[in-house]
Formats: sequence, structure tokens, C-alpha cells
Amino acid sequence: MLVNDLQTHIADATAAITPALVAIRRDLHAHPELAFAETRTAGVVAAQLARLGIPHRTGVGRTGVVGTITGGRPGPTLVLRADMDALPIHEQTGLPYASTTPGLMHACGHDIHTTTLLGAAEILTALAPQLAGTVRLVFQPAEEIGVGARAMIADGVMDGADMAIGFHNYPGMPVGRLGFCHGGCMAAVDIFDIVLTGRSGHAAHPDECIDPIAAAAVLIGQLQTIVAREISPTRACVVTVAAIHAGGAYNTIPDQCTIRGTVRTLDPAVRDVAEQALRRLCTGLAVAMRVGADVTYVREIPPTVNDNALMDRVVAAATAQLGDVVDEGEPSLGGEDFALMAECVPSCHLRIGAGAPGRDDRLHNSNYQPDEACIGLGVQALVRATADILR
Repeated sequence: MLVNDLQTHIADATAAITPALVAIRRDLHAHPELAFAETRTAGVVAAQLARLGIPHRTGVGRTGVVGTITGGRPGPTLVLRADMDALPIHEQTGLPYASTTPGLMHACGHDIHTTTLLGAAEILTALAPQLAGTVRLVFQPAEEIGVGARAMIADGVMDGADMAIGFHNYPGMPVGRLGFCHGGCMAAVDIFDIVLTGRSGHAAHPDECIDPIAAAAVLIGQLQTIVAREISPTRACVVTVAAIHAGGAYNTIPDQCTIRGTVRTLDPAVRDVAEQALRRLCTGLAVAMRVGADVTYVREIPPTVNDNALMDRVVAAATAQLGDVVDEGEPSLGGEDFALMAECVPSCHLRIGAGAPGRDDRLHNSNYQPDEACIGLGVQALVRATADILR
């Protein structure tokens, strides 16, 4: 098939299946499931793969699904990955296909990602005789809690793989445009729990107590000096205190106060500095404020680092298919556990514009409304990239 014929074929095939894909997306959107509870979603995926005649396995990484498209000639194995889980957010969009489960919502577009990969699978199945290699379709659970990729890798999903492509909708980017970054594109995400232990007592007699809440107030301010005074302003890092829990009565100083948060950076060296500084500040606080300071610090997700050569091939393919619509952007301090797959093989992560005027373009919010036109554009980009890489 000539290049021009391939472009037309992919565009026409995508247009033909887009109404069905939108219906699948709306069904998934109406039935969101949290991490490792994606049983209905996995069932929809498995049913669609079966309909297409694609061999597949379920229960990979607990609730993940893996399909295999074998090309007509030997060649490398390319992983295409989409995530499936929703968020514990109560939907406020009022859409006719809004979540039917109170308190749960697809507020990050994983319903769109799952549907996009199903669409790519349908077109790639027809193109399979022309491919030199294997396409591994990975439908991943539990991205939102950062553990789904690890679970699938433990179950062998990256065994024998040679390269991988991930993708995410970007509602802040207009639908019709795609984006990418060279090198580090998303941050490492570390989580911390700090338990400050004092001595409880009556609020009227603070001198007889050791107040962990007062110590927490001091520590929260000190934690911000990690970025402000210990890391170069040219190297990105964010320290966020996201939760503080203590006490329960108006007239009692409690025994303990717990602080929870994240540290995010694109730079492994900065990651080390931030952790060391956080631990040192807690040690100093314990002496200065007479509290116990127990620190649990977990390096949850590494930075997502694009392989530039593969990224360039994906960008070239998307441009050949869709025209001059691909822009290089800035890295994000958001985290993505696709990073763990990217540590296994050369990988890249594509951004697919999903924004439309008048719609809320913030991820993880109760009124999130991406433009469904991004599904077909994502399908075309993934199919063309796969076809060109496994030419």
C-alpha cells in the first residue's frame, strides 16, 4: 500500500467506526470503575477484542487485558498502552451519559483512552498482513493510584517487548492538535507521610502538653524552603502538602498530627536532594519542637522519559497522517506510571488535544468534558505510527 493510500485508508476506516467508538466511550463513561475494580470495563474490552478476532488475555495485573495482533512478517514487538480506571469524584456535568455510579467519574479521560486503543486495534487488525512485527495492546488498570503498570509488568506484559507508546488526552490543547516533549515529559512522583507525636492535654494548659499541630504548622512552612532555597530555580520541583489530620475536639491538644503530600520533579538528582532535605527538616523539627517525627517516604513513580528517536518517528507518522498539527510543548509535573514501562524499553508518550471552547479543560474535576473528536484523531495517530514503525 502506497503512503498516500495508507493515509486515506486510515482516515476513511476511522471515520467509519467513529460512531461505534463514541457509543463505547459513552457506555464506559456511564459505568466508571476505580483502580483494580475495572471488571466491567475489562469485560467490554475483552468482548470487543473477541469481536475483532484478536487473541487476548484477561486478569493481567489483576484486572488488565492484553491483546496481540501478529503481523504478516517477523519483526519487533510494539506495545500500545491505554489506562482504564476512573476517579472517586462525583460527576456534575449533567450529560445524558454521565456516571450512573454516585461518587465515581471518568474525570481524566481513561474511558477515551480505552476506546481509542480499541479503535486502533480494529484498524490495525485489517492492516496486520502488511506489518512486520507484533502489536501488543495493553489495557492497564490502576493508573490513578500509580500501581497498575507495576502489576502488569510483574505479570510479564513487557516481556519480549521492543518499544512502547503511551498517550493521554490533553483538554488544555485544542482538539485537532497533538503534542509531545523530547526527553523527560512527566515527573517522578514520591509520596510522604509524616507523623508528629507530642503529648496530649487540655487546651487551657498548653504548657503541660507538647503540641503536634503547632509543630506541623512550622514544618509545612519549612517544607516549602526545599524548593525555594535548596534547588536551583532552573530545575523543576514541587513539594505539596495535600492533607493534615489531627485531633477531634475543641478543647484538647492531640497526641498526634499526620501530614501527607507529594514531591514531584523531572530530575533524579533533584529527587535525591528533596528527599534528603525533607528528612533533615523533620529531624530538626523533632529537636526544636520536642515532638517525635516519623517519616515514611515512598518513591512511587519515576520520571517519564521519552526516547527521542522513537518520539520523532511517532511525530513524523502523526504529521504524515494528520498534517502539521503536532507541537512540541513543555514537560508536565504530573505523574504517569507508564514511566515504569518506559524503563523497560525505548518508549514515548503522545498528547492528544481534547479541548473545545466553552468546556471545562481541567483534568480531575467534576465538570470535565473532553471533546470526543479526539478519539478518532488518536486512533489515526496510533495506527499510522504503528504502521510506519512496523513497516
